[in-house]
Amino acid sequence: MKKIFWLLLLFICTSAAAQQSTASKYIELYKDAAIRQMNKNGVPASIILGVAMHESGSGTSKIAKYLNNHFGMKGKNNSSEIKSAYKGYESTEESYEDFIGALKRHQKFNRLFDKFSDSDYMGWAVGIQRGGYAASKTWAKQVIAIIKKYQLYQYDNQNISYIKPLDSEQEETPAIANQPSKSTVYRVKRGDTLLEIAKKFDTSVKVIKKKNNLRTANLRLGQKLEI
Repeated sequence: MKKIFWLLLLFICTSAAAQQSTASKYIELYKDAAIRQMNKNGVPASIILGVAMHESGSGTSKIAKYLNNHFGMKGKNNSSEIKSAYKGYESTEESYEDFIGALKRHQKFNRLFDKFSDSDYMGWAVGIQRGGYAASKTWAKQVIAIIKKYQLYQYDNQNISYIKPLDSEQEETPAIANQPSKSTVYRVKRGDTLLEIAKKFDTSVKVIKKKNNLRTANLRLGQKLEI
């Protein structure tokens, strides 16, 4: 009985190590592509990587291997290696870009581009789930867990980690924690005010205005502020 227990434990440990290795290799291979797409389209690199890893098993699914399809997008393909109703791409980055394009094309997701910044991965994950991207009610939790486990937020522009637990029974408003001691850059979102931003970063309107040479409290959508 003890032998079976130890063999089972060894199997679990080996499987976990293999999964970790696969995920790490995936991140190393595609983080630059995710960052490029973030800078081009405004979706956090952590979301691009986290969703792709969740949907494709970190690139181990058949459609990821043979079609470079990391999001389960339906469409035509010219593959002679696999028969599938899923879309084929020339590269993984092309799959990333098509995923973002699909978000832009659908009204339920399109609003997220104005609502959330390219560092607010929790907002994006919850927003994508609410838009009906996945049937699972725990989809956002699973994606956020991947982002936290592999620290994918480090590839986002502002490099701020959102760590508030996701509770499906209440309004999930992303909260910022562990504020860095050094100055960071915040991109103004729709509805932001200097007072709200100051409270969020535990500072004052006066300090923000001084750092950014602001004469008034008026803000522009997408404006970058040093905090």
